[in-house]
Amino acid sequence: MSTTTRHGIGALLRQPGFAALLTYRITAMLSYQIVAVTVGWHIYEITRNPFSLGLIGLAEVLPYFCVAPFAGYLVDHLPRRRLGMVACLGLVATAAVLVAVAMGGLPFEGVWPIYLAIALTGMVRAFLSPIYNALFARVLAREQFASGAGFGSVVFQAGMVIGPALGGALVGWGGKGLAYGVATGMAMLAMAALALLKVDEPPPPPTRAPIFASIAEGARFVLGNQIMLGAMALDMFSVLLGGVVAMLPAFIREILHYGPEGLGILRAAPALGSVCVGLWLARHPLHRNAGRTLLFAVAGFGLCVIGFGLSQHFWLSAAVLLFYGACDGVSVVVRSTILQLATPDEMRGRVSSINGIFISSSNELGAFYAGSMARLLGLVPAVVVGGCAVLGVAGVTAWKAPQLRRLNLRDLQ
Repeated sequence: MSTTTRHGIGALLRQPGFAALLTYRITAMLSYQIVAVTVGWHIYEITRNPFSLGLIGLAEVLPYFCVAPFAGYLVDHLPRRRLGMVACLGLVATAAVLVAVAMGGLPFEGVWPIYLAIALTGMVRAFLSPIYNALFARVLAREQFASGAGFGSVVFQAGMVIGPALGGALVGWGGKGLAYGVATGMAMLAMAALALLKVDEPPPPPTRAPIFASIAEGARFVLGNQIMLGAMALDMFSVLLGGVVAMLPAFIREILHYGPEGLGILRAAPALGSVCVGLWLARHPLHRNAGRTLLFAVAGFGLCVIGFGLSQHFWLSAAVLLFYGACDGVSVVVRSTILQLATPDEMRGRVSSINGIFISSSNELGAFYAGSMARLLGLVPAVVVGGCAVLGVAGVTAWKAPQLRRLNLRDLQ
């Protein structure tokens, strides 16, 4: 079989279980993203305060941090498919609570019930990616990991394109209750996809190490791998300092003057850029000069953050966010490939959970950081300062992490 045939998208989808696993990933992401865009609009509609948008990230990331280490341990020691179905049931419960809030079905007022539902989402999300990453390695051959990571990124980002656009359209057309109801249905589809997934899971370990010792073993593995740790830290600090997505509801209302449909478009634009990059990398896996390409992509990410902060035109902002997502997509694919190639199968849950903590540090804590900076400096200055900080992160990483700078992915195979 030729290399092109072996690594083509058709060959990936012909692997038993891979299509079902991707269905799980995109429907879970659709559920989460519809909730995310609706919650942002819901809370800002009540408070009209950018700082309250930053609190969304804080309400999600704190429970995530508390649960993630234990989630990784459970993924490594329990049947992964069944554990994923339970996690999807948690997504169903979260969306159902938000339906009740939006429809006035709860005897509570204010925004705290919404933040409580977001906290539940954070706990559930701690399981979703470790389960996907652990099952990923069971449905693809090792030489297909680079292409599979690229195509998996496409599916993930497709959920981030469709989910926000769909969420914004549903809010504008039928209201918040309808949007939350559709999110409930998507979570149920994700659970059904895992129920239908046929995969040969490894037997549980004959003896279980003490839970905290097992978690510490996963942490030591990551901290001892300079390339993996460097890629995770680079992504974390760049998105932590340069994330703009959490501030989009405020930009829409105060600067760009669009409604919820415009919010959906702007939320979807970064993911659309990532989809384009992921499709290219699925067909043309990045093996040589992967580290150098990663560093250039992060620098481009920082420039896009600055450009978005200075833009006052809706479609120009959308175009900048498209390139912003393309640069971020390179980072996602490279980091995912490193994660799959460098991690032993018996540690995939714990290592993936640690990777998730890095990602959540950048996304959810980044949302809190962005809200705090916007409150102190104003929307535009906060975003521009963040973009300049990302350029600094890329430069320092290129200087201090020569192994990552010289990385060729073939060296890990």
